[in-house]
Amino acid sequence: MVFKVFYQKMPDEIPVRERTETLYVDAESESEVRHKLAGKYTNIEYIQGLDEAHLAYEKKSDHFKLENL
Repeated sequence: MVFKVFYQKMPDEIPVRERTETLYVDAESESEVRHKLAGKYTNIEYIQGLDEAHLAYEKKSDHFKLENL
């Protein structure tokens, strides 16, 4: 399953919506996503599992890039 991860780059600052970034990770579960990202993205806000329709929509975006972790 593909998960969309919302995160902030600066772990020592208060999260601000305008600075939220996203990345896409292929994993079996949310806990596997957290394990893969441990130490890389320290301020994860939310991890969202994408169903087929949502994934198809996200793939149309210029920002879609599936991370290889």
